Amino acid sequence: MGAGHDHGTEGMSDARLIWAVIVNVLLTVAQIAGGVVSGSLSLIADALHNLNDAASLALALFARRISRRPADKLMTFGYGRAELVAALINLTTLIIVGLYLLGEAVSRYLSPEPIAGWTVVIVAGVALAIDVVTALLVRSGARNSLNIKAAFLHNVSDALASLGVIVAGTLIILYDLYVADLAVTVLIAAYVLHQGLSLMPRTVRLLMGAVPDDVEFHSLVSALQAAEGVRGVHHVHVWSLDEHRRALEAHLEVGDGTLREIEEIKEDVRRMLASRFRIEHATLEACFADARVHETGIVPAESGSAAAGQGR
Repeated sequence: MGAGHDHGTEGMSDARLIWAVIVNVLLTVAQIAGGVVSGSLSLIADALHNLNDAASLALALFARRISRRPADKLMTFGYGRAELVAALINLTTLIIVGLYLLGEAVSRYLSPEPIAGWTVVIVAGVALAIDVVTALLVRSGARNSLNIKAAFLHNVSDALASLGVIVAGTLIILYDLYVADLAVTVLIAAYVLHQGLSLMPRTVRLLMGAVPDDVEFHSLVSALQAAEGVRGVHHVHVWSLDEHRRALEAHLEVGDGTLREIEEIKEDVRRMLASRFRIEHATLEACFADARVHETGIVPAESGSAAAGQGR
């Protein structure tokens, strides 16, 4: 039911995430040392921000390992949604970081603070290089996993912040162009907020068991009704077990037939669901259409998808 699935981060080993965490922790130590030497509180603050990136990567790694646990009597569908929980946490903190950057940009523009020499710019350059290395370590896993992508975006936001320190710091030191700090920080904050807010709705929908984004419910019902041997359907439910696995349950109305014939109809439907809608876990219950109409008085199958939606 959920054992061993890792579709979203195929091709990326846990070792890459572990190295990304280690590199970011080392960067944090270097930034704190640089902040102490230069007397820059802003550099120490950036070090704490980078520590948050390390924490987000560690959370992604922890959730990834939890998601591989097999189904048990507590989690009968498995632990795949652990990665979605981690993604939600990391996206929430990413949005908070974006809002913080906006507030900090306005605050510093209204009350400019002196840049503590070229030391800050140089250390920011080192931070940028390490952020790029970290991004390369986890980029492959971010393509198909919301969990890894959320952690990856934390790293990208920090890389952009380091780039902003280099550009804005240089312009301020050379030309006293303090507006550069405001402009660069606002652009970075806008990017961070856009990424966080664009991924948040999908993450929430997955956690709430919504119909998968690429599945049109009425098309799914029509496909079920068009299957050979099926006279109608009702009580159709489809949802995501995790980011890459879907499940469905439905009642199929069939005509008279042997148990073997009914099972063949159900197997044909399962193959259709797997090939057309990528639904690998389908629970189908068969009932006789005539008995359903006569004994329960429920609307006949000819009423179409309106009947199929009952119980949703």
